[in-house]
Amino acid sequence: MSHFPTKRWRLKPKPDPEAVAALTHDRCPDTAAKLLAQRGIADPASASVFFRPALAQLHDPFLMADMAKAVERVERALGENERIMVYGDYDVDGTTAVALVFSFLSRFTGNLTFYIPDRYAEGYGISFQGIDHALKDGVSLIIALDCGIKSIDKVAYAAERGVDMIICDHHRPGDVLPAAVAVLDPKRDDCPYPFKDLSGCGIGFKLMQALAQHNNIPLTDLLPLLDLVAVSTACDIVPVNGENRVLSHFGLKQLNDEPRPGIRSMMHMANVKKQLSITDLVFTIGPRINAAGRIEHGRQAVELLLSHDQKQADQIALRVDGNNVQRQALDKEMTLDALDLIAGDEALRDAWSTVVFNDTWHKGVIGIVASRLVERHYRPTVVLTESNGKAVGSARSVKGFDVYEAINACSDLLEQFGGHMYAAGLTMALDQVGPFRERFEQVVRGTIAPHMRIPEEEVDLEITLKDLDQPLVRILHHMAPYGPANMRPVFLTRGLVDTGNARLVGDDHIKMCLCHPDEPKRWFDAIAFKQGRYMELVKSGRPLSVLYTVEENEWNGRRTVQLNIKDIKPGVDDLLVQDPMATTVLQANH
Repeated sequence: MSHFPTKRWRLKPKPDPEAVAALTHDRCPDTAAKLLAQRGIADPASASVFFRPALAQLHDPFLMADMAKAVERVERALGENERIMVYGDYDVDGTTAVALVFSFLSRFTGNLTFYIPDRYAEGYGISFQGIDHALKDGVSLIIALDCGIKSIDKVAYAAERGVDMIICDHHRPGDVLPAAVAVLDPKRDDCPYPFKDLSGCGIGFKLMQALAQHNNIPLTDLLPLLDLVAVSTACDIVPVNGENRVLSHFGLKQLNDEPRPGIRSMMHMANVKKQLSITDLVFTIGPRINAAGRIEHGRQAVELLLSHDQKQADQIALRVDGNNVQRQALDKEMTLDALDLIAGDEALRDAWSTVVFNDTWHKGVIGIVASRLVERHYRPTVVLTESNGKAVGSARSVKGFDVYEAINACSDLLEQFGGHMYAAGLTMALDQVGPFRERFEQVVRGTIAPHMRIPEEEVDLEITLKDLDQPLVRILHHMAPYGPANMRPVFLTRGLVDTGNARLVGDDHIKMCLCHPDEPKRWFDAIAFKQGRYMELVKSGRPLSVLYTVEENEWNGRRTVQLNIKDIKPGVDDLLVQDPMATTVLQANH
C-alpha cells in the first residue's frame, strides 16, 4: 500500500448555469448538460458540432505556413518523376505518418521509397546516415515526418548535396527554423493555422489533403487513410478535440468497419473482438507498432501497415507480436531494477525528481520505464542508459509540470534534447550524468508547485447511482472518442458498499458489485484494476466514496454498464477542503 502515493481528488469548477439550462432537454439530462458545459460547449449549436463530427469541419490545409510551397515542390517532383523519400521517426506517430504519405503518393508515382532511422545506430529524427542513403538511392526530395524541426545541420547537409526537404513536424521549433523548401509545423510562431495540436501523422495528412485539394480529388478519397491518423493521435497523446476529434471519429470508423490487413492482424494477435476505441489503440495497437522499432527495426511496422495481402500481414504481425512480448519482459525487468536503485539510495529516495542510469538497460524501453516510475513515485523522471558511448535518456512528467523546460534549464550539460511538456528525449556525455542529476533536481525543486507533487484525480461531477440512467449512458457513448482534452468523465459517488461478492481477479484487480445501502436493488458491476490493496477495505462493509468512469461491456450481443473504479476512499463526510487552485479537493488517508 505504501508504494502507491495517496491521491487527491479535485472537483472541477461548477459549469455555467446558463449553458447547462440551454443544453438540458428530454434527451440530454441535467447531468449530461453539465458535462458538456464543462467542456466549453455552451449552446445547442456547439453541441451539434461536437456530436456530429463532419469532414467539412476540417480546416483548409493551405492556412498552414509554407503549405503552398510544399505542394508546389511535391507537384514538381511528381511531374518530373523525381525519386521521393518519405522519412519518418521509428515510433507510432512516425511510422503511421510514413505509411500514410507513402500510400497516398504511390497513387501517382512508383519512384518512391521510405526510410525509418535505426533507433540504436542513428537515434531520433533525421540522420546524416539517412541522407547519405537518400543520395546513394538517387533521391532528390525528402518528405520528413514527425521530425526535422530542429535539424538545422542535417537539412543544410542535404541541400548542399542537391536534396530538397519538406519538414512535417508538430514539435516545438527552436529559435531558428531549418532552411528546408517548406516547414509545416502549426507550432511555428508565424503559422496562422487555427489548430495547433495535430500529431506528426496529422501534419502528413494535411499535406496529402492539400495535394488532393490542388488536384480536385474529393476529400472522401482520403477517408481510408484516417485509420492511421487515429492511431497516431491516440498513441502520441495529443488532444482529442477540435480537428483531432473529427480525424479520430472517422479514423475509428475506418478501423472498425474496414481495418487494413496489418491492423486486422494485430487485432487478431491481441484477441480483440470488439469495436476499437482510442484506449484500445493506446494499449493494444500502439505498443505492437512501437515494439518493432524498440526490438528490431521501425521499418517492419511500416511494412505491416502498408501490406495489402492478409497472409503477408499475418506473418509480419507474428514477428511484431513476438517483439512486443520481448519488450514487455524487458520493461518489467528494468522497472524492478530502477525501483531497487531508488530504494537503495537515500538521496534518490528523498529527491523531488528521479534520474536513474544503468549502462546495460535497453534503450528501446527506457521511455516506458520512466512512465512506470512516475506511476510509482510520482515525480518528474529521467531514465538513462548508454548508447554509442553517450548517455541517452527519456523523460516523463507529472500533471502540470513542464519537463521539457526543466531539461532546457540544464541544456549546457546536454548534447541534444527535444520533446513536449510531458515527454522528452535527451543525450549527454557519460561524465555529465552526475552533474545533470544534481542540476535537474535543483530545477525541479525550484519550479514545481506543491500541489503538483501529489497525484490527482480530476472529478467531473458528484452524482448518485440514480443519475446513471439510460439517457446519461447514451450521451456518454456519443461523447466519444475520448482522450486528452475530452477525457471520459470521472464521477464521484459517496456511501456505496459492496454487495458481498468482491473478489480478486487477474493481476491484482478487484471485481465487485456496488450499491447504496438504502437501494440494494440498484447495483452496478464494477472493476478496480491493479487496486488489490483496497480489498480489505471493500470487504469490510464500511461506506466508501468511489471515483469511477462509466463503460459499456458487450457480451453475446448484450450490453451492460460497468463502473471502472479509479480510486476508493473510506467514509463519506468531511472530505471537502479547499485546494490552492481555489477549486474543491477531496482528501483523505487510505
